[in-house]
Amino acid sequence: MATDPWADVLDHAGHRDPIGAELVEWLAGSPRFRAFAEVHRAKIRKKLRTAGDDEARRDVRAELQAAHLLLADPRIELAFEAYGAGKVGPDLTITYRGTRRLNLEVTRSHGRPGATDFSLPLLAKLRQLPPSVPNAVLVAIGGTSAEALDVAGASTALRARADAKDEAFFTRRGFAGSRGFYERYLRLGGVVTWCEGGSGAGRAALWSNRSARMSLPEPAIRAVLQCLRNEATGRIET
Repeated sequence: MATDPWADVLDHAGHRDPIGAELVEWLAGSPRFRAFAEVHRAKIRKKLRTAGDDEARRDVRAELQAAHLLLADPRIELAFEAYGAGKVGPDLTITYRGTRRLNLEVTRSHGRPGATDFSLPLLAKLRQLPPSVPNAVLVAIGGTSAEALDVAGASTALRARADAKDEAFFTRRGFAGSRGFYERYLRLGGVVTWCEGGSGAGRAALWSNRSARMSLPEPAIRAVLQCLRNEATGRIET
């Protein structure tokens, strides 16, 4: 594969990685994604090389697949780890129509969806969200229905702990007690649940945080949902 300019990125442990094979298809099928990947080639290579197991590599896949789908919309410009590689900050920063900006932190649900399962992953992702800009968390799940993940239940469970002043629960997880939790929680504009498989409107859903200091810009988040629902054709709904 010496003639393949991406061989050093896509080969893993002496063989072509299945995730790398998907990446080849995305690079070939989308000039915008290829341009994005070329700019961030070193980051992508490092992420794939340092992913310690199959689950970690699937996490990287989710970030790259989300970028591939989002770049199907020419109104969206995308930055990768704009706050610095290895630093606390969201994975993707979206600029919509040149003006509306929002951050998107990408994660995967590794267990069975449900409020109990998702409350701790959601809590962990709050630490990635910076102030003074709209933020969303994108959660990739299995199955065919984005509604399977009870984001509202997870949010309610965390707020109940904070309201009950369960300080030890939050301090053990790196927050300055319940006050520190709320300071971060108010930075969360919403959670997008996205099925990596499936198709159609049920593939992506939005839960909005009505308590957020900065709500998600409606045209931009609508475009995000449209992209995530149209992997096969790249068609953008109006």
